[in-house]
Amino acid sequence: MAMRRKTNIGDSGPRRHSIDFSLGGSLGYLVRDANRAFQRLLERRISPHGVTRGQWYFLRVLWEEDGLSQRELSARVGMMEPTTVIALRGMEKAGLIRRVRGTDDRRVTRVHLTPKARRLRDRLLQISQGVNDQAAESIEPAELARFRRVIARMTENLDRIDR
Repeated sequence: MAMRRKTNIGDSGPRRHSIDFSLGGSLGYLVRDANRAFQRLLERRISPHGVTRGQWYFLRVLWEEDGLSQRELSARVGMMEPTTVIALRGMEKAGLIRRVRGTDDRRVTRVHLTPKARRLRDRLLQISQGVNDQAAESIEPAELARFRRVIARMTENLDRIDR
């Protein structure tokens, strides 16, 4: 039997929230569990196109803004720079990107999509949208809109604390 203990905490002032210590009651656990389900399905659907989940994150950012520096790309994806370098090396070998030293500052490496990566864009974004559509199946648009607002607010709250 799962331990289900409720308590009130007052870390954030006079508002008190009832906390459920079971895994199913933890907001962080629920978000993580949903994220893992999204990632598993997405990975299964993009892998036939020769793209890994790790590469997907970088492609998403580069499709929005090509030619970022490795440092900018790392920050936008939320990965440590050494991890980014390893991932980009694999993407270069897969023919998805090319890295170019900056002309003004040779220490800066810019990351550019190849034509192969550009050709994958529309198909992989359709696949991603399909995963989102399946996740949202039988959920009312108003509920989804509220969910987006709530999850964005939670992220803002946590980011503000983490500064």
